[in-house]
Formats: sequence, structure tokens, C-alpha cells
Amino acid sequence: MAQIPFNEADRLNALKRYRILNTAPEEALDDLTKLAARICGVPIALINLIDLDRQRFKSKVGWNAVDVPRDIGFCEYTILQPDEVLVISDTLSDGRFARDPLVTAQHIRFYAGVPLVTPDGYAIGTLCTMDSAPRTLSADQLDTLRILSRQVIMQLELKANVTQLERTVNRQKRVENALQRSNQRFHQTLDELQQTQTQLIQTEKMSSLGQMVAGIAHEINNPVSFVYGNLTYVNRYIQDLFTLLNLYQRHYPQPAPEIQQWSDKIDLNFLSEDLPKILASMKVGADRIRQIILSLRNFSRLDEAEKKAVDLHQGIDNTLLILQHRLKPAVDHPGIEVIKAYGNIPRVECYAGQLNQVFMNILSNAVDALEQTASNSSTADNMSAKGQISISTRFTSRGKFSKLPCVVVRIVDNGPGIPLAAKEKLFDPFFTTKPVGKGTGLGLSISYQIVVERHGGILKCFSEPGQGTEFWIEIPTCNVPSGSFETHSLPAPIRLETEGNFTAKSDFKAVAYQDVPSS
Repeated sequence: MAQIPFNEADRLNALKRYRILNTAPEEALDDLTKLAARICGVPIALINLIDLDRQRFKSKVGWNAVDVPRDIGFCEYTILQPDEVLVISDTLSDGRFARDPLVTAQHIRFYAGVPLVTPDGYAIGTLCTMDSAPRTLSADQLDTLRILSRQVIMQLELKANVTQLERTVNRQKRVENALQRSNQRFHQTLDELQQTQTQLIQTEKMSSLGQMVAGIAHEINNPVSFVYGNLTYVNRYIQDLFTLLNLYQRHYPQPAPEIQQWSDKIDLNFLSEDLPKILASMKVGADRIRQIILSLRNFSRLDEAEKKAVDLHQGIDNTLLILQHRLKPAVDHPGIEVIKAYGNIPRVECYAGQLNQVFMNILSNAVDALEQTASNSSTADNMSAKGQISISTRFTSRGKFSKLPCVVVRIVDNGPGIPLAAKEKLFDPFFTTKPVGKGTGLGLSISYQIVVERHGGILKCFSEPGQGTEFWIEIPTCNVPSGSFETHSLPAPIRLETEGNFTAKSDFKAVAYQDVPSS
């Protein structure tokens, strides 16, 4: 048995670096082995890699074994002299190998082996040729074996470099994929943060507005209730006084001159006729104030944490009541006509205050667009072209977009419409087409979140420049998850027909876009 090389540990590490011991045969190495056998004129040629305790035949010609123990054969001696070729012309004549199993059992009589030396100087194996008969090799044959051994190492180095490159590429791909996922998570987190910021800003804004409106409504409600409650008594007392006055006039038809003068001065007959009318008018005004207060209190229900069954018509009417001052005619515009076509709809389980916010955002935008159109028109055109907002509601067992039982609310205006580029960003946070200081870009984004995410509904905008704008809202009448609805193409151009201000119509025909449930 040959001695162990002094650098055995480093030699084994150099061999492991190639990661080739348990891999499949390689055509390039097999070609070198065949070439070595042909040049030397022998039947057997091997590429032998020497591991800790075994010799592994990576490539072979004329040999069946896959490996043998390390202490058998000749190659263990060959790696002891990395710079020399070991040639044994007749193994029976060499005392080191005469009793070797390869000689006695396999009848090997000739051996020539060249160490496979790595660029670092470690002999990891051999390129060897063998024959069953004694022979010698010429100098050219030996030199060719040396060249072939270097080619074997070059192939191993090439494979190791390619493997390392593949691992580097794969590692880089994994890093890129990880960075891409991290980037996606970052953008997702950023979007969520932006949405949260949007919600916080708008929620705080609407909460403050709701508290202020609720506070004002409460403060006004107390004195108005006092006035309204006492009007009945005042009317009764005045009627009693008029009855008493009539009795005096009947029983004392000739009053004193001073009384007659004062009666003529205050025009008692007119006062008797007009005072009840004034009281009736005051009662109507007080009723109106009470309705406004009730609308303000209903609209300000922004802090309700649970869904409640509410009448959507009431929410829409409350919103219109708050916006009424912007709908009336003024010096610079003819006012805005509102066409209402309310269908027979059930009460809807929803967050009432939040839906009121949606109606307020959409209707306010419609009013802004119509006012802008009026301000851009000439005075004559301005007074003749009246802005219109049409609102229709109905219940359907199968929504056009959600495919669920729902209440459909359609809000249509005959304004200038929305350009395609702006429509694509309509529901993005902080996107606005309004001048600086007149819009935050939060209204429609919040409205979309309220309808789609909070209520599992549908909110879509259909518009063409110069053809007006329609907002289509579907509020499910049952609890459904959000984010499961498909998108649809733009509808036909919008057409409006006129009616009186705040006109209720039984057959709504404000737009040409027909809602026919698809099969």
C-alpha cells in the first residue's frame, strides 16, 4: 500500500470542489479516454478519481468496474509524484504490484498513468492506460498522455466554473425574485398606507363635519321646538281674542271715538284677516326648519359602527336638501333642475352616514361641473341652458354588474363629461381636475372604498366628453364579500330630458343607457 500524500486533506478538498464524484458520465471526458486508449494502442483506459478510501472511475474504456478500494492497483502510487508519468512495463516484474488483485485476478501486465493535477498543484486522480500484455510507450505517446491529462483538468475546471456560474445566476435570480416580491410588498404597503391616510383624513374631516352639523342641529332644534310648540297656543289665543273682539263689536256697535280712531289706524279688518295667515306662514316656516334639522341630524350619522336598515331615498333627499342653496337660480346661472325617479325599493342594511357621504360627494361633483359649465357660457346661453341632475332608484334581483339582488342608484348630469385620461384615474386617491383649493381628490376615492370595500357593492362611472356623466351604484341587499366583481365597457352616450325642478317621475327616461340584466 502506498503512503498517504502529505497534503491529503487539501487534495481531498480540491477534489470535492469539482462536485463530480457521483454525477452522470460526460461525453467530453469519455472522448479523452477513448483517445488515450487509441494513442497508446491499449484496450483499457480510465479517468480515475481517488477519494478518501476508494478509486472512482469517472470515465472508462474496456473496463466494467465502477470503483475499487483505494489500496488496490497502481494509481495511488501515481499521485505521489504529480510531475511524473508512472509507467510499469511488466507488472509481474515489479515487486510492488506482483501480488496486486489487478495483476493476479484481472491479469493486468502493463500500466501507464499521468496524474491529474489541479491549477493549485493537487493530484486528484489519474488518466491511465492498461493492457493484459507487457509493453512500452514511445516518448510521443507519453507526451500525448500528459496533454490529455491537462485537457481532463481543463474540462473539470470548465464544468466547475459553469456550475458555479449557474449557481451564481440562480442565486441572482432568487435575489431578484426576492427583491421583486419585496418591492411588490413595499408598493402594496405604500398603497395601503396611502389609503389609510386618505381614510383617516376624510374620516376626520367628515367626523368633524358631522359633529358640527349635529351640534348646530341640536342647538337650533331647542328654540325651534319651543317656537313650533307654542304656535298652536298662540293661534288659539289669537282666535279667542278675535272672538271676544267680535262679541264686543256685536254688543257695542258704537264704540267710543278714541277706540274707533285706533281701529281705523291699525286697519282692524285687515289685521283680523292677515294675522292668521302670518301665523300659518310661521308654522310652515317652523315645519321647514324642523325638516332641515332632521335632515342634518340624519346626514351626520357618521359614527354609527353597525349596519342598520335605512331608506336610501331619505339619505338622497337629505343630501339634496343640504345642497338646495346651490341648486336655486342665481344672477349668473339659471339654477339646476333635479329629476327624481324613485322606484319601490326595500330598506337596505348599510352604514347610513357613509352612504350619505357617497351621495354628497357625487352630487357635489355634479353641481360643480354644471356650475363650471354655466360660468364658461355666455349670459344668454347661460340662462337658456339649464343644468340637470337625474336620480333614479330601483330594486333588481340580479344587478347588471354584481349579479346579486341589489338596489341600483343612478345619478346622471348633463355636464361637460369627463375626458378618458381623467376617467382612468377618477377613483385614485388625491386625483382631482378641480382648481387648487377647490378639491382634495379624496371624495370619489373614499366613495369607492365605502361602496365596494365596506358594502361589497359596485361604483362605476360612465362618461364621454360633451355627453354628461353617469355614476352607477349597486348596493347589495344581502351581505357579500367585496372585490369579486367584473368590469364592463363604457355605455352608450347619455341623454337627459327636462322636467320641473325636483320633479318626481314614475317612468324614468333620463338616459339612453338601458339596464338589461345579462343572462
